Amino acid sequence: MVEPPVRSSLAEKIDRLFEVVLRPDREQYRNEEVASACREATGESFSATYLWQLRNGRRTNPTKRHLEALAQFFQVPPAYFFDDEQSERIAEELELLGALRDNAVRQIALRAVTLSPEGLDTISDVIEAIRRREELRKGPAEHDGD
Repeated sequence: MVEPPVRSSLAEKIDRLFEVVLRPDREQYRNEEVASACREATGESFSATYLWQLRNGRRTNPTKRHLEALAQFFQVPPAYFFDDEQSERIAEELELLGALRDNAVRQIALRAVTLSPEGLDTISDVIEAIRRREELRKGPAEHDGD
């Protein structure tokens, strides 16, 4: 039996874009940056406060033009906001693309292309061991917000 897709709220979808579509310095965009770009794209009012309200679910009924401007800024199809299945797929693709923007990650991925399935399993095990070790080094204080 196929499970129905998990429905995400508009706020969750917008917030996820902020999490996965990062600035070139790999930091999240600020509300003011996005709101300013959306104002320029639509010619309509679009404040950082309004965007904050959308991200937090305090506003839930934006105009079609506002959603189109957000889609344009984050380079996703407007359907991202309306189709839960498509929004999940797009978000996963964006996470992958974001990771591949990092030159070191991209170089590792390109080298791994020619490896056998067993070699890929070994690399995956090594990466997981390093990830666990780095989490332990961080200690509880550093990843409480995760």
